[in-house]
Amino acid sequence: MSAPRRAPSASTPGSADPVPRKRRVRNLLAGTVGHFVEWYDWYVYGLLAAVFSAQIFPSGSQFASLIAAFLTYAIGFVVRPLSGIMISPLADRYGRRRVLSLAVSGMTLGALIIGFTPPYATIGYFAPILFVVARILQGISAGAEGQSAIAFMVEHSPADRRGLFGSFTNMASGLATLAATGAAAAVTSVFTDDALESYGWRIPFIIGGVIGVAGLILRSRSDESPEFEAASTLVEQKSAPAKLLELLREHPMAILQTAALSAPAVAYYTWATFLPTYANLTSDRDLSSTLAGSVIGLALLVVVVPTSGYLSDRLGRRKIFPIIGAIGMIVLFYPLLLLLQTPGFGVYVVVAASGWVVLGIWQGVYPTIQAELFPASVRVSGIGFAHQIVIALFGGTAPLIASAFVGAGRPMYVAIYMIVVVALCLVVYFTLPETGSRAPREIVSATDTLAVVTSEDSSTAARSTPAPYKESRS
Repeated sequence: MSAPRRAPSASTPGSADPVPRKRRVRNLLAGTVGHFVEWYDWYVYGLLAAVFSAQIFPSGSQFASLIAAFLTYAIGFVVRPLSGIMISPLADRYGRRRVLSLAVSGMTLGALIIGFTPPYATIGYFAPILFVVARILQGISAGAEGQSAIAFMVEHSPADRRGLFGSFTNMASGLATLAATGAAAAVTSVFTDDALESYGWRIPFIIGGVIGVAGLILRSRSDESPEFEAASTLVEQKSAPAKLLELLREHPMAILQTAALSAPAVAYYTWATFLPTYANLTSDRDLSSTLAGSVIGLALLVVVVPTSGYLSDRLGRRKIFPIIGAIGMIVLFYPLLLLLQTPGFGVYVVVAASGWVVLGIWQGVYPTIQAELFPASVRVSGIGFAHQIVIALFGGTAPLIASAFVGAGRPMYVAIYMIVVVALCLVVYFTLPETGSRAPREIVSATDTLAVVTSEDSSTAARSTPAPYKESRS
């Protein structure tokens, strides 16, 4: 049997980057713009639910309509893990680009359905049914999007910039949250109450659908990941169930660590989609002012996320960013929500911005760490399996649970719930391997290579894991 050799990679350490700058920028835009579209459409629903809930889900009380709207919102999260489990292996088998194009198509269609659905008063039960259909489409798309985009961005990056490139996915989602919040703030400020409830709330969804078409064009013209192309020529192709069994058997610890890295989404979704409503319900703040205050806080998030990713390439990832971010959430969440009882626009801005800073420290690094926990042959499957299940359990239910706590007269339980989840994640963070600058660069790049031998024993070697990868997981 011949000696193993390294698979070709566009980001092999110490080598010149062979990818032309123009193509790299195009691929970067395809990943970030498409990701922006996905999460803009996702977040704008949660932000405007208080506006359209009575029209689409009429009932005897404001809370009942809001709960119905958030239950429909949660349906998308229920679908996400199923989509992540079923579609992620397709990204490992047929390519990241194809799955990403499919994802942005479904999200765009869902946004347009929501934007153009007539109210309950016009078409009766077809209104909530169409919303459920739209949320299922968006759930399928989101279930395929996150892990595919992470793999696409990290695999297109130079070896010494993986933290930065990986952070661009969450920077895009931060920009999407900022844009969705800005759009919600604009329509609630510009339109009268009657106009807002009649048609004003639809405009952000329609805009999202139009931008989605641009995202689809960009993704259809992007390049496939070079690491996927290298791995796909070396790995025996397996069915989705076989790939999942292999994943569970060979990478159980990586799956647990990936789940823990994703679980603080309970705080992210609370801050992104429910904090303005929380302040409106608990302190009688005007919804338009709270949305405007969230825009200011989100501007900090967009800066903190890539900064954290950039620094992780130089300072290391595990020991600084996820741990410090988690500690910040645990320490700050309760006093921040308590502070909201104090009136004033400036108080709300301080609360929103402080939460986004600690969330940004966590967000800036977890995509790259997740990608580096798995070899390229099962990367999307591994991230998708853990990430989407956790997001469904904690992210999708966050506004619903927060609404229930507020409705029961226990608003501070929202902070306690977030703190408990993040504290459990923090315990797992201490088991993470170091993959930043303090780890040998050969170990980092070896997560994406496979042994190649002569044809008589190639099937056995293709299933083996290279020694450097095992070392990086120890």
